[in-house]
Amino acid sequence: MHTDALHQTVARLFTLLHERQIAYVLVGGIAMLHYVQGRNTEDIDLILNVSSLQKLPEIALISQDANFARGTFETLQIDFLLTRNPFFAMVQRRYATVHAFRERDIPCATVEGLLLLKLYALPSLYRQGNFVRVGLYENDIATLIHAYQPDLEVLFVVLAPHFSASDMTALQDIVADIQQRIARFQHGFGENA
Repeated sequence: MHTDALHQTVARLFTLLHERQIAYVLVGGIAMLHYVQGRNTEDIDLILNVSSLQKLPEIALISQDANFARGTFETLQIDFLLTRNPFFAMVQRRYATVHAFRERDIPCATVEGLLLLKLYALPSLYRQGNFVRVGLYENDIATLIHAYQPDLEVLFVVLAPHFSASDMTALQDIVADIQQRIARFQHGFGENA
């Protein structure tokens, strides 16, 4: 989808959500664009309550399970993270802020909220063997850490109740690798450390 057409369709979706008074938080690639440049996306990701989907007959649902739904609005694919998942509900409640999009204020995940969602998804993506999505998510994590230097220990505390000890160790190892990559970048290519 062409960028201008994408933005116009997304703007119409936000207008619809506003008119129907639906509580949501923008996450995913379009939310990333509020914080970093160069992130491409052709879909939109929203956290919302499952009952809100019933108020949006303009969205054709393709699939739905307990935690996720996927649908289309005009030519736009939408991935929904449903708040019946307590983790998604917590991100919507505690890690949202407001950003302007085409002269409308929209609720958007904070840097910490985006990092939590990306880290939360990684173990599942690894188990699925989805190398491409793992690479995208890890790159998003690296870009946000590099640009904003969030308190990662606080994020690990938030994530810990949702994972086994071995998954938490694996996530911490991934983040340590990302931090080493950032450190190499900061030293300059080919320069001695």
